[in-house]
Amino acid sequence: MILEKAMPEDSEILTIITKKAKAYWGYSEEQIEIWSDALTVTKTYIETKSVYKLSVENQIVAYYSYFDEDEETVKLDNLFVLPEYIGKGIGQFLMHDFLNRLQETSFKKVMLHSEPNAEMFYAKFGFIKIGQFETSIKNRFLPILELNINQR
Repeated sequence: MILEKAMPEDSEILTIITKKAKAYWGYSEEQIEIWSDALTVTKTYIETKSVYKLSVENQIVAYYSYFDEDEETVKLDNLFVLPEYIGKGIGQFLMHDFLNRLQETSFKKVMLHSEPNAEMFYAKFGFIKIGQFETSIKNRFLPILELNINQR
């Protein structure tokens, strides 16, 4: 496995990973298409955010991204793994790498809007639910999660 900073030319494969990983949770092709803009990783996004890709046997299979929300808070914006690699420890590997990177910063907390189906994954790392908001799908809510880095 090789983890390295993503390059702008990775935008297409990262978008594919995002859409396939989202569809893994049972969302229809129509719903994925409705969300297409939100699920697209642009070259500009890669140039302006911290984006790290994970390759296995020269194939990009997962990535995560984050950005500063303010001087004390970082937002974990994406963490996606191709469905055929889910359950193989790659998500945990990415989370550990992300949290280790933060140890060398002045950030005090991490915020994220979680896929409802992934909330328990983040809870294993100490994230707690501090709120939620309704999505474009009626009665579907995205949990707002927070992790105090100093208590990790």
